[in-house]
Amino acid sequence: MNGTVLKALIETMRPKQWIKNLLVFAGVLFSLKFFDLAYLLRSIAAFFIFSAISGSVYIMNDLMDYKRDLAHPEKCSRPIPSGRLSRSNAVIALVILAIVSFSIAFRLSISFGLVASGYFVMNIAYSWKLKHVVIIDVMIIALGFVLRAVAGSVVIHVDFSHWLLMCTMLLALFLAICKRRHELYLIKEQAGNHRAVLDHYTPALIDQMTSVVTASALVTYALYTISPEVTGKLGTNKLIYTFPFVLFAIFRYLYLVISRNQGGSPEKVFLQDKAMIVDMALWILTVFIILYFRL
Repeated sequence: MNGTVLKALIETMRPKQWIKNLLVFAGVLFSLKFFDLAYLLRSIAAFFIFSAISGSVYIMNDLMDYKRDLAHPEKCSRPIPSGRLSRSNAVIALVILAIVSFSIAFRLSISFGLVASGYFVMNIAYSWKLKHVVIIDVMIIALGFVLRAVAGSVVIHVDFSHWLLMCTMLLALFLAICKRRHELYLIKEQAGNHRAVLDHYTPALIDQMTSVVTASALVTYALYTISPEVTGKLGTNKLIYTFPFVLFAIFRYLYLVISRNQGGSPEKVFLQDKAMIVDMALWILTVFIILYFRL
């Protein structure tokens, strides 16, 4: 495999989107074990395994969607639809990645391996059929985020918080719905040619779904921070002070989606928007100070 093919393969695996896999660290962070080296190393291993698995999922998705991607103004330049990466090379890489990733995942933890397998199978179903089913499509995307959070807990053998899962699900739904809005507005009347399910979405429906999920996510996170179960487990009731950062992040994202016509690639927003980067850094810093320094 020459350098050009390898570069195209890595591009197809979407390294920038691996930022989503940082959710596996939620388990070690909120279990108060972040500075325990053994737990942290297992979480780091889980991050790289999930990144490899998600990379294989992206390869599979591009293999199945390459014809539709040719009708998209941005996705047509991806390695597979543009021809920079042959489908045969992509299939070989997919098989090798899947075999190696799952072998390591099950050696790390049976429970982690099962969660990773569930994530992979779910994405096969999504690429094959479920992405064409209205509403289910965005719920499957959100469930992928939830499985990342669950994986981060089971890999270090700690119980996962139901509050954390609800917050993850709602925030992921928010991102998925905003992505659909971007696609709907970007390619307009040709939307269905790129993604058939977009024929079932309308601007009015997307706006209503966005309003419901936005409000639900904010209320759920606020209740999570003051829940007696959570405050008792974490030994602090000060997580509520992180709420302004979450509120700003959601408002900022809505501004970028609605006023700046962004949101097609959430990872670009979180990696390139300076206000979002600062806000997320402050949220992480505040969480660390509250949980680990008891200030």
